[in-house]
Amino acid sequence: MVIPTIVMGGLAFALLALGYVRGEGEHLQGLRSGLGMILQILPLLLCAFLVAGMVQVLLPRDLIAKWVGAESGFRGILIGTVAGGLSPGGPYVSLPIVAGLLRAGAGTGTMIAFLTGWSLWAVARLPMEVGILGWKFTVIRLATTFFFPPVAGCLAHLFFGGVKVG
Repeated sequence: MVIPTIVMGGLAFALLALGYVRGEGEHLQGLRSGLGMILQILPLLLCAFLVAGMVQVLLPRDLIAKWVGAESGFRGILIGTVAGGLSPGGPYVSLPIVAGLLRAGAGTGTMIAFLTGWSLWAVARLPMEVGILGWKFTVIRLATTFFFPPVAGCLAHLFFGGVKVG
C-alpha cells in the first residue's frame, strides 16, 4: 500500500500545485470538491472496513474454509459468485470485504468469483441499467456474462488455488 499511496500523493500534490499556479483559485475549488467526496464516502468506507475486520475475527476459520475456502471447491465458487452479484456498493465496500475474507481463510478462486460476480452481475445496479439502457440490452448483457464469474473462479482456483494472497 505504500507505493500506491506515494503515487497518489504525488499526483494530488502535482495537480494541487498546477491549480495554484494557474492563479484562478482552482486549487481551492478542487480542495472543496475533494473534501465533499470524503465526507460523502467516509461513513461507507468506515462501515466497510469495520465489516471486513469483524468478518476476520467473528467467523471461525474452519467455517470460512468449509464454505468459501479453497477446500470448498465449486460450491464455494458458486457462493462467492452469488454473494458478489448481490453485494451492494462500489469498490469501497467490496474490496475491503474481500480482503477481510482472504485474511480469514477464503479461497482465491472464491474471492475471484465474488469480485467478478460483483463487477458483472451487480444486481443492485440493475434498476438503473434497465432505466438507462432498457430491458433488452440489460438481458443481453446478463446472458452474455452469466457464466464468467464461476469460470473465472474455477480458473483462479485451478491455477492459483494454492497461492496465499491474503
